Amino acid sequence: MKTFIVDAFTTEPFKGNPAGICLPDHALSDAEMQAVAKELGFSETAFVMRTDRSNIYDIRFFTPKSEIPLCGHATLGSAKIMFDLTDSEEVHFINIQKLDLKARKSGSQIVMEFPVYDVIPATVPQAMLSALGIEEVVNCVFNIETHILMLEIASAQTLRALSPDYSALVKTHDSIDGVLVTALANDGKFDFHSRYFWPWKGTNEDPVTGGSHTFMAKYWSERLGKTQMKSFQASERTGFMDVELISDKTLLIKGNAVIVFAGEMKISQ
Repeated sequence: MKTFIVDAFTTEPFKGNPAGICLPDHALSDAEMQAVAKELGFSETAFVMRTDRSNIYDIRFFTPKSEIPLCGHATLGSAKIMFDLTDSEEVHFINIQKLDLKARKSGSQIVMEFPVYDVIPATVPQAMLSALGIEEVVNCVFNIETHILMLEIASAQTLRALSPDYSALVKTHDSIDGVLVTALANDGKFDFHSRYFWPWKGTNEDPVTGGSHTFMAKYWSERLGKTQMKSFQASERTGFMDVELISDKTLLIKGNAVIVFAGEMKISQ
């Protein structure tokens, strides 16, 4: 099986978010895809399968622990691979929810179309704040579609310095996929910063999370009165993207990706 590693939302190798991109030449079982994702060990691995329609592919995403319906950086990585292997200018990925994740070239970057989601008010357990090392929050909301709890805090500097106790964190909630912490930027280069922790469903920290922008972009758009914004993820690897709300249902995510490995994986003897 052709297999790639793509660093997404970065212009530099070994930065951004690494994704495994697999191109099976025959149907794999769920157990096989889960085993491959666990073997690669990245926050997500995408499996891209051809359909009988030109430039349209089925796509599924697996963390080392489970399947998830939507992943921004693995979609970006998949688009990078398909543009590298074909002369296409635009591709469509159909996920398990039958969403059409469209991606197109834009100079050296790739522009993806993602859905826009709302958030609802929520409360954060004190034990979670303690595990994260956060003393107080500006706001707490929840996104139903991704099962992500989002906490806005007052300081981007505090955000960068967070060092969660993951063994304690995973015990503080039993019905979320992860917790996203975000803050207003103070560097003059970006509009907002974020970090995403998800020991419940994936890895301890996801380096750069495109999928969280399905609701975070609208949240900050309403706060800042802007539809075009620059986002920075303050993980150890760091990463960045441009986001633009073009309607109340559609979000554009624009970013770069770098292929760092191409090879073949033997999935049977």
